[in-house]
Parts: sequence; C-alpha cells; structure tokens
Amino acid sequence: MLDKVKELFNEIDGLSASNKAEVENLRVKYLGQKGIIKGLFADFRNVPADQKKEFGQLLNDLRAKAEEVIGGLKEKTGSTSTAGSKKEFDASLPGYPFLVGSRHPLSLVRQEIIDIFSRIGFQLSDGPEVEDDWHNFSALNFPEDHPARDMQDTFFVKNNYGKEELALRTHTSSVQVRVMEGQQPPIRTISPGRVFRNEAISARAHCIFHQIEGLYIDKDVSFADMKQTLLYFAKEFFGEKTKIRLRPSYFPFTEPSAEMDIWWGLNNESDHRITKGTGWLEILGCGMVDPNVLKNCNIDPEEYSGYAFGMGIERIAMNRYGINDLRMFFENDVRFLKQFGAAL
Repeated sequence: MLDKVKELFNEIDGLSASNKAEVENLRVKYLGQKGIIKGLFADFRNVPADQKKEFGQLLNDLRAKAEEVIGGLKEKTGSTSTAGSKKEFDASLPGYPFLVGSRHPLSLVRQEIIDIFSRIGFQLSDGPEVEDDWHNFSALNFPEDHPARDMQDTFFVKNNYGKEELALRTHTSSVQVRVMEGQQPPIRTISPGRVFRNEAISARAHCIFHQIEGLYIDKDVSFADMKQTLLYFAKEFFGEKTKIRLRPSYFPFTEPSAEMDIWWGLNNESDHRITKGTGWLEILGCGMVDPNVLKNCNIDPEEYSGYAFGMGIERIAMNRYGINDLRMFFENDVRFLKQFGAAL
C-alpha cells in the first residue's frame, strides 16, 4: 500500500485540466466522498501496526498535495469562487438601496417653533450647556440664599481649572443673559437647547429635556405685546381657532409672571386626562423681565423693558403626537422613530 500511495503522488503531480468540468471531475475522483484518497483512509485499519505511523503521514501529505494541485487548476480555469467578482460592471442595473432615517419628533417640533418666531423677527441664539453660577442663577435674580434655587434640582460639575462653581444648565435662560450682556436693545431672540435637572426618570419626567425660550427687550414693551406675540404663536402652531389664557404665576426672573394655557377641549377621555378635566392645557411660562435682571446685564430698566417666555419641547411633542411616555424620545427605537416626518 505504501507503494500505491507513492505512485499516487506522481500521478497527482502530473494532473492537468482545460476547463471547469475537468477540474471538478478530478476533485471528485481524488478528494470526493467516494474518491481514491478517502478509500485509502478507509483501508488504514488494515495496515500493519508497525507501518501505521508512516502510512498515516503519507496519506495526510497526499491529501494536501491533491488539494494544492486541484486548487491551482481551479485558478487557471477560472472556476474559483472569486471569479464572479471579475464580472464587468453593468451600469444599467438598478442601484443598491440603502436605509434612510427620518427626523426625530423633537427636531420636527423644535424647527416648527423656530420657524414661527423667525417670521416675526426673533433671531436664534445659543450658549454652553455647562454654565457658571452667574449666568445660570445669580444674574437671573437667584441670590445664594433665595428659596427659588430650590425650584430646580441641579447637576453640579467639578471644576478642575478654578474655584468657580459650574453646573449643567437648568434652563436656556442662561443664553438670554449672555445675549443681554453682549448687545444693547433692541433684542429679539429665541434660545432652543438641551437642559438638565436632577429628576427621577419616568413616563412624565426626565433628567434631560429640551426648551425654547424667547426674549424681547426694547423701549415701551408691555405685557399686552407679550400676550399678542404668544397668541400669534398659539394660532400658528395649534390652529387659527386656538384660544389662550394667562394665569398668574411666579418666576424669579420675571415680574409679573404667568402661565399660558391653550383651550384643548374635552372631546374624549384622553382630553379629560391630559387637561385634568378643565379643557385647558398648560403650554409655557412667561412674564415681564424683572428690572433687577436688566440691571445685572447692564441694561437700564428706566429706559427699557421686555418680556420672556419659555416652553418644553417634549410636552408639546407628546400632546401633538399622542405620546404617553417621555422616555420614548430617548430610546432610539427605530420602530418608534420611523413614524415621524419625511426621510432625510
């Protein structure tokens, strides 16, 4: 049997083929399940014990030799699996499709609000998300011992470069302070952005959310001007027949202050639930800028006055799209996101 194996070495070494079919026949003859080499392995049990080691080594070498020679013949005849990659490119074939996303519901609502206020002259402003105490609190009429600081649960940030206390901004009012410090009236700006508060995450609350705040400062600005601006926004966003009401409220940086509600209606069970049976839905907070805030930003309150307002984008988006769990905005579930807006 050893002689037979040695003869097969010479036979395999001289193999040749001119096409794919011949190569396949050689593969089946020598390496197939019923091929010559498989048969020799089956006869291995009949080899004398003193020859098993030598015979086994020769069989392994023979199989490796056959795989090498037949593999080389495959490449020469173009019968390898890589041959398909050498096909000519057909430009008439349709292109490969690729997945596209859609706009996030918060982005849709944010952009619509920006567009509405841009049409009446409000400019876009932006600022840092990590703020110092002055811009986030003190300039907005929050003294260190003021109880109003307790209204906002803050994420404080360690400052490795100085002693000044830093925090993740709790509102985009800090951007308005920077605008007032950087320019003199007239000022008409809106400040959209992400804000942070140390709150437990639930279906109705999150430690991250988004706001849009507006500011208008000029000579002889009145509460009536603010009301008319907010009524315009409500009709543009919620519909021409929208009604609003203003309820007295409190914010440290505005005086007088108010909450604005829109008439949502009581047409179904959901309306009763989200309006708590009143039919009115709270949308935003607003008020006349406190004179102390103007002074802190080097604006003369004897000459100028102004109003400010702020709204949460998540609350408005939830009401618009009928979403009952705030966490869905942050989970990035494609099944949820693909329902909104046109593809990018």
